[in-house]
Amino acid sequence: MLPRMPHAPVRPRIVIPGDAPTQIGDSPHLARLEAIGDVTLHRDRPASPAEQLARVRDADVIVNSRSAIAWPAELLRQLPRLRLISLCAIGADRIDLAVARSLGVTVSNQGAGTAPIVAEHELALMLAAAKRLAFQTAELRAGRWHAGEHMTLRGKTLGVVGTGNTGAEMARLARAIGMDVIAWTFHPSAERAEALGVRFVPLDALLASADVVSLHVALSPDTRHLIGARELALMRRGALLVNGARGAIVDTDALVDALRSGQLGGAGLDVFEEEPLPAGHPLLTIDNVVLTPHNADATPEGNDSLNRVAVDNVIAFFEGRPQNVIN
Repeated sequence: MLPRMPHAPVRPRIVIPGDAPTQIGDSPHLARLEAIGDVTLHRDRPASPAEQLARVRDADVIVNSRSAIAWPAELLRQLPRLRLISLCAIGADRIDLAVARSLGVTVSNQGAGTAPIVAEHELALMLAAAKRLAFQTAELRAGRWHAGEHMTLRGKTLGVVGTGNTGAEMARLARAIGMDVIAWTFHPSAERAEALGVRFVPLDALLASADVVSLHVALSPDTRHLIGARELALMRRGALLVNGARGAIVDTDALVDALRSGQLGGAGLDVFEEEPLPAGHPLLTIDNVVLTPHNADATPEGNDSLNRVAVDNVIAFFEGRPQNVIN
């Protein structure tokens, strides 16, 4: 179905259905939305699907702050006015893209805007895991001087899984600290390899060869549990895993087993299958893991970029030139 395009001169109804924790609510970019439409901002998250639906029933546009709210098929089909969902995120796994497309609802994400910021965070996770910074800090705070060994990354091999904007930036940063970079993607090409300065290899070969594996694929049926027990067993003993993409790309139970057994030397994780990570979760008990709460882009610059691009997408749509469209 063709997208539901704007119809002038009626001002569009723009709804932010759950801005918690606050992201766009205090942003100067919000005023740019108010200049083109009637904006309704909800600073709390809806308590139920019924409340979620009630908040957006008359919306032409949904701005999904933090991508915290899911839009499955059964809700999208009850929103006949909806024409655009603008995401304050790169990942769109909480939106039924196929159904949105069938209904003529455009979905726009962030494009490449925050890729350098996210990749910088993922580089920090890799360095922290390699140097065992969380463990060594905890030991010193406990009064123990534990001068154990850690890993040098210069001269080691990074395996980048997924070479979109963030994966490409991670490859560049890794080369800058002297790492060799190999990569896997669903659609490799010689031209893409040359542009990125990487060698594309099959996924199994990457896992078997890399000293660090860094995940950058979008979550989809094809990538859910892409890294499971079999894949973790293929990795070099003592290798590191970095995940700043989506938690469900990795089988958490298999990951915990690999870390506890020593098959993996450590992990740097910004994303989890269950978020927020509950108290007592096994990953919180393992000393060779560095964890952050899904906040790789949560810098002043990152938040401003997320808000700006989300608003840019809305404005571009109503100017008849949709951008960053992913469905």
